[in-house]
Amino acid sequence: VLTTTLLLRYCGNHSPESSSDSRRRVPCPVDPSHTVFEENLEAHVGKCPFRKHADALAAQPYYSKGINSGGGEAGVAAVTSAAKRASVHKLSEEEFWALVAKIRSAHTAAAVQMRESYIAPDACDKWMKGQVDRKVPYQEKHVVQQVSIVGNMETFGLLPRGGAEDAMKEIAVKTAPAVVEFGAGRGYLTQMLADCYGIKNIFLVERRSYKLKADRSLRQNEGVKLERLRIDIEDLNLHGVKALSGSPYLAIGKHLCGPATDMTIMCCLHELHNRTEEKGHDKHQLRGLALATCCHHLCQWKHYANKAFLSRLGIVEEEFHAMTWFSSWAVDGDHSSHDSLDSEDTSSEVIRGTEKPDPEIVGVERIIRGIPGVERSALGFMCKDIIDTGRMLWLRSKGLDADLVSYVPSDVSPENHLLMAKCRS
Repeated sequence: VLTTTLLLRYCGNHSPESSSDSRRRVPCPVDPSHTVFEENLEAHVGKCPFRKHADALAAQPYYSKGINSGGGEAGVAAVTSAAKRASVHKLSEEEFWALVAKIRSAHTAAAVQMRESYIAPDACDKWMKGQVDRKVPYQEKHVVQQVSIVGNMETFGLLPRGGAEDAMKEIAVKTAPAVVEFGAGRGYLTQMLADCYGIKNIFLVERRSYKLKADRSLRQNEGVKLERLRIDIEDLNLHGVKALSGSPYLAIGKHLCGPATDMTIMCCLHELHNRTEEKGHDKHQLRGLALATCCHHLCQWKHYANKAFLSRLGIVEEEFHAMTWFSSWAVDGDHSSHDSLDSEDTSSEVIRGTEKPDPEIVGVERIIRGIPGVERSALGFMCKDIIDTGRMLWLRSKGLDADLVSYVPSDVSPENHLLMAKCRS
C-alpha cells in the first residue's frame, strides 16, 4: 500500500523509494527552481536549458547579483518552512509560551494599529462595472483588490484624483511618472493603471515566464511603452535600465511574496539615496510606492529590511523565523469568528485550547494542536502586523512618508496589508 501511495504522489525522479544516499537530488545552481541528481550536477550545469537565459541576464546592465539582498551572507540557504516548524517543535513548553508572550507584548508596544481603507475611486468605475474589453482572464475578487490598491494610491497622493484626464495633463508637461511593477506576474495591476490613469511608461519585473499576460493588451493602448524585465528582484539595479533614465517613477506590487517586499523597498531606496547625476539632473526619481505584502511565512532574517526594529523588541533571528511560521496561521485559521484574542490581554493561558489532541503527539506540537483555529489566526495576524510595521518604520527612517493599511476585508483576501510611501520632495 505504501509503495502504491508513493507512486501516486511522486514521479520516478522524485519518489523516495527510487532514491538513496548516493542518488541525492540538489538544486541546480543555474536555476534553483529545479533539481538534479548530485552525481550528474557538473554535467547538467553545462547543458541546463536555463543556462542561455542566465548568461544573457548576467550581461544586462541592470543585473547586479544580490544588490537588494539586505546584506545577507552570500551562499547561506533560505530557512525552509519545515526547518522553522521543526525549530518551534523543539522548544520546551515554557519556551513556547514565553515566545508567544513576547510576540503579544511586541504587538501591543510597537505594531501599527491597522486601519481599514477600502476605496473604489471613480476612475475605476468601468472596471468595477465590467465595462472594460479585457483580453485577459478576469476574476472579480482580483479586480476588487486592484481597485482598492489604486484607490489608496490616489488618496495617498501617488495618483491624480481626476484619473486619466488629470494624468494626461501630467503627460503633456512631461511630469507623469513611469510605473515599475515588481513581482508583476501577468501585469493586470498595471493594466488597470494604464486603462484608468493613462500610465504610458511601464516596466514589469518578474522572474518567471507567464502565459496569458496583459502585455498584448497593454501594447494596444496608444502611446504605451512597455518593457518586461525577467529578473529576480534581488539582483535588479534600476540604474541599469536605460529606458527608465531621467524618469520619475512609482513602484507597485500586488502580493509580493515574503522577502520580495524587502528586496523591492531596498531596490527603490538604492535609487533614492544613490542617485548618479548626468548633465545636471538625477538619473531616476522615486515618487512613491504601493506594495501589497503577502506570504510572510516565507520571510527570511537575512533579507528583512529592519532588523534593528526587531532587535529593539528583543526579537532574535530564531524567534523571527518562528514568527514567520506562525504568520501562516492568519491565512489557515478560521476567520468567521470574531471571538479573537483581546490584544490587551498578555496572559498565555487565554490562547490555550480546550481540544484534546492525539495522545501520541507530545510537547509543543501537542500544545499547538490544542489551540483553537481562531486563536492561532489571531497570533498569526499579530506576527504579520509586526513584520510589516518594521518595514513601514524603515521607510520612514529613510525620509519618506509611509503608511500601512488593510485595503480589503479578510474575506476577500486575508493577505490584505498595503504598504505605501511617498517622497516628501
